[in-house]
Amino acid sequence: MSTLPNRELETFDNARPDRDYTIHIETAEFTCLCPMTGQPDFATIKLDYVPGLTCVELKSFKLYMWTFRDQGAFHEVVTNQILDDLVAATNPKFMRVTGIFNVRGGVYTNVVAEYRQDGWVAPELVQLP
Repeated sequence: MSTLPNRELETFDNARPDRDYTIHIETAEFTCLCPMTGQPDFATIKLDYVPGLTCVELKSFKLYMWTFRDQGAFHEVVTNQILDDLVAATNPKFMRVTGIFNVRGGVYTNVVAEYRQDGWVAPELVQLP
C-alpha cells in the first residue's frame, strides 16, 4: 500500500453484514484550501456509518484525506465529496460525514451530509434505566 496521498479507498469484507452496528472514524488533521483566498482551512472530519458488505480500510482513508491538502474547496462541497466517495467505495446501509471546520474570519462552519440506503430502517435505540 502506498504512503503517498491517494484517492483510492480500499475496503475489506464486513465480518458481520447480518448485524447493524456503527463504525466511528475521526480525524482532526484534515486540511484543504479556501477556494477564494488560497489560505489553508483546518477541520475535524467525523465519519459514522453502518456498513453493508464492506468497510473502509483506515490507512487508505488517511491517504484519501491527505489528497485534499492542496485542493481548493468550499466546506459544503468537500464534505459532500467525501460522503459521495465513501458511499461509492463501501455501499453502506447508512453513512454520515460531519465536517467541523476551524474558525475563519470569526465564523465556525459545521457541515453534515448523510446517505441512507433505500429501504434501510435504523434500529430502535434501547434506553436502559
